[in-house]
Amino acid sequence: MDTLTKVALDAMGGDNAPECNVLGAVDAVRDNDRLKVFLVGQKDRINAVLEGREYDKDRIEVVDAPEIIENAEPPVLAIRKKKDSSIVKAMNLVKNGECDAYVSAGSTGATLVGGQVIIGRIKGVERAPLAPLIPTKDGVALLIDCGANVDARPSMLVQFAKMGTVYMRDIVGIENPRVGILNIGAEEDKGNALVKDTFPLLKACPDINFIGSIEARDIPAGYADIVVCDAFVGNVVLKLYEGVGGTLISKVKEGMMTSLRSKIGALLVKPALKQTLKSFDASEYGGAPMLGLNGLVVKTHGSSSPKEVRNTLIQCVAFREQNISEKIKCVIDGANE
Repeated sequence: MDTLTKVALDAMGGDNAPECNVLGAVDAVRDNDRLKVFLVGQKDRINAVLEGREYDKDRIEVVDAPEIIENAEPPVLAIRKKKDSSIVKAMNLVKNGECDAYVSAGSTGATLVGGQVIIGRIKGVERAPLAPLIPTKDGVALLIDCGANVDARPSMLVQFAKMGTVYMRDIVGIENPRVGILNIGAEEDKGNALVKDTFPLLKACPDINFIGSIEARDIPAGYADIVVCDAFVGNVVLKLYEGVGGTLISKVKEGMMTSLRSKIGALLVKPALKQTLKSFDASEYGGAPMLGLNGLVVKTHGSSSPKEVRNTLIQCVAFREQNISEKIKCVIDGANE
């Protein structure tokens, strides 16, 4: 196995492109010597950001892609027509075996479509889910699916649970991760048709540690390591999680500045509070991988900072070195025998 993990980064994706992507790549290569990044995008703009910065020129390479797929564009049409876009060119590097992974903060729709159409699903995988790590009281949980498959079938949710188990075991290091299906109550007979039909299928799976239904309030408490749901529900949970977290942090900071006494108190608790808030910072955990594809595809926030881009790129090293795609293939093959 090549000692370097090669990542194609859509340098033109995101609200702060290409600056944040380029700076994140420079930081990632500096901090991990097993990584090479291909910056795919408008060459002149990328080189302008790189100019004057110190970095290993053998491990950062610029690939020219003059076109950009905007968020508002219809993804299927954009993927088909803009062959010289940063998204399509970066994905083709993975498809052709020149890179191990693709990372983008750009169009979610184009990334989802391109992942399925250009890179392709592992044989036997019905749909590829987006699966971000979200912070909990005890560490992290995998929310699967959070944006790729709004209308899911029970068999798809079962595959999500199996793929999530591989990810949490081999990437996060949880030996026997607990799988819960997101529901409106803990009882087995609760839920909509999808949840009711999926529950007995998960219960009958010998290769996952299914603990039953969990409610949304149980997620931050850390009741499950893998939270299985369709993408509509998952995306609502993810956005609410981010919104409440951001608002709560803002209110805590505001409250600490209301009086001299609170300011003195804030000074005393600052180190402990900073450490606690850091564990609930989404940028610490990198992007959301699309599991079940022939190569690694990772989607980061459109507003990603250089820090989140850096963490996402480094996340790709562990994914490739643990051979996650091959392990998922084995799980799916075993289920289809």
